[in-house]
Amino acid sequence: MNTPIEPADLVNAFPLTAVLIGPNERILAANQLAKDLFSSECVGQHFINVLRQPNVLDAIEAVIVRGQHIETRYLGRDGGRDTTYRVNAAPVAAPNGPAVLLTFEDLTDIEEAGKMRRDFVANVSHELKTPLTALMGFVETLRGPARNDSKAQDRFLTIMEREASRMSQLVQDLLSLSRVEEHERVRPTEEVDLVALVASVKQSLEPVAKSSDVIINLDVPETQVQVLGDSNQLRQVLTNLIENGIKYGGAGKSVDVSVSVPLDQPLIRGKGVTIHVTDHGEGIAEHHIPRLTERFYRVDSHRSREVGGTGLGLAIVKHIINRHRGRLRIQSKLGQGTVFSVILPILE
Repeated sequence: MNTPIEPADLVNAFPLTAVLIGPNERILAANQLAKDLFSSECVGQHFINVLRQPNVLDAIEAVIVRGQHIETRYLGRDGGRDTTYRVNAAPVAAPNGPAVLLTFEDLTDIEEAGKMRRDFVANVSHELKTPLTALMGFVETLRGPARNDSKAQDRFLTIMEREASRMSQLVQDLLSLSRVEEHERVRPTEEVDLVALVASVKQSLEPVAKSSDVIINLDVPETQVQVLGDSNQLRQVLTNLIENGIKYGGAGKSVDVSVSVPLDQPLIRGKGVTIHVTDHGEGIAEHHIPRLTERFYRVDSHRSREVGGTGLGLAIVKHIINRHRGRLRIQSKLGQGTVFSVILPILE
């Protein structure tokens, strides 16, 4: 004689969140995932008291009344994060009458990835629309009212060149971000001397600093500091951070770049070296700091575009540092400048 399957055994066999509602409309069984999502004391309660969302209640009623298989969604909250579940409600046979089996499939990561893609496309479209609109307007003007005005032509062509340069930089940054993300899980194996690299980046940025009336100060160890890395990507990190210091630090000030000696670094659970890039500009309000590495996020959109920023630089920096198993820390106070700290594991 076959032994009947216990309700608890049935729901515990599911890898998804599962709830079984009995003929008396009370919850017969719930697996641990369901108890974590709803309540550890949900078994025995009427389903209306546990599953409060109208679309889920309607789905259960449809299964009870018409025996239909229904799919709907359950929206929840996990700490500060919105969650989305696909809910399947299906009729099952129970000893005392028809029952309803609910399974909840977590779609939160998929939904967030979809939102990121939509936001990314919208942001790229917005970033390209402004310069393209300007270029089209200037072309129309040069063909019409300014056809024979050489001074206006020179002025418009200068602006057109700047806008085209912005679009070119945006495309380059998008390609760079794509390449970095593609190889983010592949750890670099090249031996890189950070002291020599920092000195080389400083030298290449001296003309930019001079034209902005900014001094770049270096403070580095006298000996080599070796890390496993990708020299081109690390150069990109340093160039981006120092250029930001030059752009936003202000004329007549300095950007201070230092490389520490190897020390125990709790954040990377081992010995590491810290690169500090400090500017003495206006600083950044605290609520902006957690979002600085988001794609296209800008503290001051107008000023960022004025100095040629695409809003992708710090996102690229974050992904490169992640690839190197490092950490990025940002400290800033309004009126006191900003410190970007890059912590990298050293080669031992």
